[in-house]
Amino acid sequence: MGISRDSRHKRRSTGGRMPVHKKKRMYEMGRQAAQTKLGPKKVIQVRCRGGNIKFRALKLDHGNFSWGSEQITRKSKLNDVVYNATNNELVRTKTLVKNAIVTIDATPFKTFYLQKYGIELGKKGKVEEKSEEEAKATKKSKHVLNKMAARDKFIDPTLAEEFQSGRLLACISARPGQVGRCDGYILEGTELQFYVKRMEKKKGKGKKQAQLMNLQNFCISHLRITISKKGI
Repeated sequence: MGISRDSRHKRRSTGGRMPVHKKKRMYEMGRQAAQTKLGPKKVIQVRCRGGNIKFRALKLDHGNFSWGSEQITRKSKLNDVVYNATNNELVRTKTLVKNAIVTIDATPFKTFYLQKYGIELGKKGKVEEKSEEEAKATKKSKHVLNKMAARDKFIDPTLAEEFQSGRLLACISARPGQVGRCDGYILEGTELQFYVKRMEKKKGKGKKQAQLMNLQNFCISHLRITISKKGI
């Protein structure tokens, strides 16, 4: 039996069965999920109804990610899948789907910030501007330096901390199984704080489960020793 998107096989809200008066139709056809994984790019074409084509991404490792507050977009490497609201199994198998939270390489955004503001993000301690000697070494005119100094340099503190690790949290907004791309946006502000809290909570649960498992294993081994000593 193929995958079908009809509703004839479903029951009524009361629980009664619906009379199936016709067979499956091709326009009701469904396909298997793409289950796009993290890896070297592999995209296939799928011919659809009306001669339209879908781009089914089987593996992806790069995507275009936008930085909302700076209004720029850069191509960046996907490092890992860290959170998915629907299912933890999608995190374990590193499956790329819409709204999945991933970590991306921060280098393209660091270089942009350095070029625009003359500030190198990711340095430990306070974010400092380049000295006059360093600025001269890059061979920039006074007009350009004054222009850079006049620009608004506000950056979200939580996001600034992420630049130190060289990885940024981002959300996938494209549908890799439909368009063959993995585009999204960098998390910042309250949205970033929300997901950081969720992931910390998840880590805490994992630690507690590991501690319980260790305790159970210790109790079982202790019981075995006492039984063997008594010779039961």
